[in-house]
Amino acid sequence: MAEKVGFVRETIVYFEAPGQQNTQDTLDLALERARARGIKKVVIASTRGETALLAAKVFADTGIKLIVVPHQYGFLRDGQRFPEELIPALEKQGHRVYFGTMLFHTDDLYGSRVPSALAMVLRTFCQGMKVVCEILLMATNGGCVAAGDKVIVIAGTGRGADTAVVAIAAPSTRLHELHITEIICKPLETQSWALTGGPSPSATEARRTDTGKP
Repeated sequence: MAEKVGFVRETIVYFEAPGQQNTQDTLDLALERARARGIKKVVIASTRGETALLAAKVFADTGIKLIVVPHQYGFLRDGQRFPEELIPALEKQGHRVYFGTMLFHTDDLYGSRVPSALAMVLRTFCQGMKVVCEILLMATNGGCVAAGDKVIVIAGTGRGADTAVVAIAAPSTRLHELHITEIICKPLETQSWALTGGPSPSATEARRTDTGKP
């Protein structure tokens, strides 16, 4: 008789709609899983600083440190949206803010559509899944997380947070070593642009190709 293989039973929370309204629940679920797994680092996307501020409150006095990843400088033509004054405030609490190259937005640099294709495949799970993979690669490239570390990664759709995973970190030069080991939560609806009324990522990329502008 074949040896019985063990298994782990965990709950995945599916939000009925993507978006900012799920931020508090996402952070609470991430903290619960971090404690259960003994994880001490959380990589989190924050464009305007609001999600980072709320996360700093949720994870205060837990011994868990945040690596906050905003947009890279120059990504948006209207400037950097992450408040500069928030950087020292977070660092004073032992957290880190890292502005790295957004790896899935490098088509114009390399003349290849591969980064966009990778991003689109990850968006079939949800927008946040694309972002969690991207910011974890960025954070590892920047030395904020060591390759092989098990961390929690949090991202969202547009604003706030609605996606969280447990992942094993890897740099972009060893993409095959990045692993999503657990999905903590995500939106049930993956085509987030259909709900928000915005253009699909493919339409946005097509417009960039035609006009040369983001």
